[in-house]
Amino acid sequence: MKRINIVTFLKKKGYDTVSGDQYRAIGVWKSWYQGNVRGFHRYKICNGANTVRCDRLSAGMAKMLSEDLADDLMNEKVGITMPEEPEKNFVDDILNQNNWAVQSNNYQERKCYTGTVAYVPFLDKAEIAVDGSVIPGEGTISINYFDAEDIYPLSWVNGIITECAFVSVRVIKGKKYAHIQMHVMEGNEYVIQNYVVECTSGAGTEIRPEDWKQLKPFESMSEKVYTGSDKRQFVIDRLNNVNNIDPDSPMGVALFANAIDQLKGIDTVYDSYVNEFVLGKKRIFVAPEMLARNEDGDPVFDPNDVTFYQLPEDSLKDKPLIEVNMDIRAEQHSRAMNDFLNILSVKCGFGTQHYRFESGSIQTATQVISENSDMYKTIKKHEIILDSAIKELVKIILRLGNVLGKGLDEEAEVLVDFDDSIIEDKATERKEDRLDVAMGAMRIEEYRAKWYNETEEEAAKNLPDPVETEE
Repeated sequence: MKRINIVTFLKKKGYDTVSGDQYRAIGVWKSWYQGNVRGFHRYKICNGANTVRCDRLSAGMAKMLSEDLADDLMNEKVGITMPEEPEKNFVDDILNQNNWAVQSNNYQERKCYTGTVAYVPFLDKAEIAVDGSVIPGEGTISINYFDAEDIYPLSWVNGIITECAFVSVRVIKGKKYAHIQMHVMEGNEYVIQNYVVECTSGAGTEIRPEDWKQLKPFESMSEKVYTGSDKRQFVIDRLNNVNNIDPDSPMGVALFANAIDQLKGIDTVYDSYVNEFVLGKKRIFVAPEMLARNEDGDPVFDPNDVTFYQLPEDSLKDKPLIEVNMDIRAEQHSRAMNDFLNILSVKCGFGTQHYRFESGSIQTATQVISENSDMYKTIKKHEIILDSAIKELVKIILRLGNVLGKGLDEEAEVLVDFDDSIIEDKATERKEDRLDVAMGAMRIEEYRAKWYNETEEEAAKNLPDPVETEE
């Protein structure tokens, strides 16, 4: 189902969503992530006689940027800590059942190239009363994961989405169906409304509940569910960057949304670099008579050998018609590539020298980053929203556990321990400086100036007097 059809469907239900520019931009960001942008990686050029279709090679930097930040934000060292053991065990079990260890990193990467993702916990196989309330008892908690192209905010305040629609598409017996789940407020509680739409032209063909209940994926789904809570049952996770596509939108922008020109520059240079080797391949230009057959009728040269290129007859009698230059401009391309990589890295918040082009490949810097570096600030900035998103997800899981009658403390403290192993903290650095002072590699006044915020002159004056020893 096309995006505009979803917007049309929502309008029929009385809801508006964000500008269509947002979803068009998401499509562009996704194509850069895939390394196949129409009009750039596929283009036409005139060679003087014909218009030729060309494919430009991609260095895949949008993918690499997304992977790198996702690995810094969410990896195996990130942990969720809760002092209360029953609550922690319950949350850990639910997250494990929903493949959180894999999906959390996966959707951080998706967040980097789409700007926004969502986690929507729900009660699966739970019994729903006629009035739409959940009957305590059997059931499990599952989590649906969505990226930006399937998230449609319906209302928001101060950048926080308060009502939202989520779309997932299923193919059943050759037909495509869109499941549209709307989380909206009715009175003082959230209500989840489910719709199934067959993907046809226009806004699609809405299927009646009694009919979509005959379809296996939707047979146990209720038309309407009352959550009994004034807290939302979905989590929005986005990059902590200002949306300059639509400043009033609560949706995020891709990590590289404002670095498209640099991505173009890198792919242009990379494509040219590879072409240097294609165009610089050794060829031998020979006259037609040299490709004649010998006395036995066999060709003098292998006709399938592409090293030899037959020139037109009499072409060597006058001045050469073909200019041959097989020099490879590797050094010039390397400099240009590193220049573009540095600009891209700075614009995405990674600082300079994060990427470098060496020996024909793009490599990522592996050094430990310091607390005053651009990369450190970028990671900490994005962790602000991610920390809130994870804590909200845990709270929703606890709340749904109580709906199932588990008797959990919904106000249990939740702490998120992010991976700081790549960050050189001050305590470690200070300890290393002390060792340098002890071994004489660093002067004590230099140490004091660094850690006591003094000039070296002030530090020298403030040093304690040496202790005199009796002989």
